Amino acid sequence: MSFHHLGIATADGADLAATFEGLLGAPVVHEESVDGMTVRFLELDGGYFELLEPRAEGTIARYLDRHGPGIHHVALATDDVASALDRARDLGIDPVDEAPRPGAWGHEVAFLHPDSTGGVLVEFVAAGGHGSNRTV
Repeated sequence: MSFHHLGIATADGADLAATFEGLLGAPVVHEESVDGMTVRFLELDGGYFELLEPRAEGTIARYLDRHGPGIHHVALATDDVASALDRARDLGIDPVDEAPRPGAWGHEVAFLHPDSTGGVLVEFVAAGGHGSNRTV
């Protein structure tokens, strides 16, 4: 596996994208609406920042209400999300998703529960095609 992206919850994705583009030279390379939020991927050398801005009540809106803006999750690229989930279960790690599901940018994804991973929400992402910086 390899690093794919860092998910960042924010109330204003356009403003934060402009900040990171100016600061890091990280342009927005993909934007879409999915699951009640606007998602923007900013390209960095070796990965992405994924900005998560709620457009409706849902996971990211609740996250912002509870925790405020900041790092939401870390995503790791894999060629086989289902196998990565099986490996996690074999290690006693609780999944959030019992099976891979569609995610942003057409990626297949699944999340692991942060109570099982040291407080970090971990996402497995099969990033074939767009957004496939590195996969193992």
